[in-house]
This record gives sequence, structure tokens and C-alpha cells, in this order.
Amino acid sequence: MKLIKMSHSCVRLEKDGRVLVVDPGGFSEEDAAVGADAVLVTHEHPDHFDEGRLRTAMEANPAAEIWTLKAVADQISAAFPGRVHTVGHGDTFTAAGFDVQVHGELHAVIHPDIPRITNVGYLVDGGKLFHPGDALTVPDRPVETLMLPVMAPWNKISEVIDYVREVRPQRAYDIHDALLTDLARPIYDRQIGALGGSEHLRLAPRDAVQL
Repeated sequence: MKLIKMSHSCVRLEKDGRVLVVDPGGFSEEDAAVGADAVLVTHEHPDHFDEGRLRTAMEANPAAEIWTLKAVADQISAAFPGRVHTVGHGDTFTAAGFDVQVHGELHAVIHPDIPRITNVGYLVDGGKLFHPGDALTVPDRPVETLMLPVMAPWNKISEVIDYVREVRPQRAYDIHDALLTDLARPIYDRQIGALGGSEHLRLAPRDAVQL
């Protein structure tokens, strides 16, 4: 499996000539989902879900499909009839040749006065990779590569470190990092790397690694 990090929380996975994209939102590149055979969306916030980027991908590949939770599916199903699949916690499916299991139900708490929305995470190929969206969801099986929401309005670094400790992945790559300035990155690298207990890594947008 090839992992390509796009901006913010968007990642592209490639295997056997097929492409799976997760969370091509408004902070990611305009072409973040172009070429995708399947797209997964974790929740409705615009930095994760952008209808324009999805429309571009779906028009580029008429066979492409989307898997997402109800809150997003309700907004886009009419635009892509028969190509949008609604999923929830515990569901399993195959998308673009990748086996996917859904984990989680709610977005992390931003503030008690802000109602929580739904959010799901996606465990790919039996734990090869886990993308939690905007939550610190712990899957019920080992994770090799954790996509780690490193900086968000709803988290603090102690929670991020404890999340890595709880999931215990072999490695953690930063996502949700568009709000993190280059000046602050060494602080996060040092503290998460020293205290998380797993290899902590970062990819620049469009950088790729083999998993």
C-alpha cells in the first residue's frame, strides 16, 4: 500500500492500481480526490468534506463511489445517484479493493456549548492504517499506521500523546496539521516523539511512503 499525504487531513492510498482517498476537504488541494476509485468522508465539517472536490472526482471517474456517514450522504446523494453509500460504526465494506471497517460515532468535543456532530473513522485492510477523522477513537484491533490528528480546536497535546499511547501503533503520521505553524512543529515533534511510545512521523503534502 502506498500512502500519499495531501494537505491537512486528506490522504490517498494506492494499491494494485486503484486509489482510495479519505477526507478531501476544503483545506486540501483542489485535485486531492482526482483519480480516486473510492472516497471516504469522516464527517461534515468543511475541512474534511468539500462537495466541489467530490464532484470533480466523481465526474473524472464515472465509476467512482463515496462511503460516508448519514449527515454527509444526505447532502450529496441526490448529486451522485447510486454512488453514495451510508455507513456507521461496525460496518465493513470493500472500496477500491481496500477492506474497510468503520469505527466511532461522534466528533470530539470542541466546547460544551457546541452540539456534537457525528464522525466515523476508517480502519483499512485489517489495521494497516487507521484514519479517525475528528475524534480520538481507539479501534478494537491493532493498528500499524495511525493517521494522527495533531492540532485542532478540539484537542491539546497531552490528549494527542495519550491517544498514541492507547492505540499503540507501529507509527503515527500527522494529519489535521494545517493549523500548525512551521514554528511550532518542532515542539510537537519532540513531545509526541518522546512521550507517545510510537514512531512519530510527518509527511509534507504530496509526499509518499510505502506501508
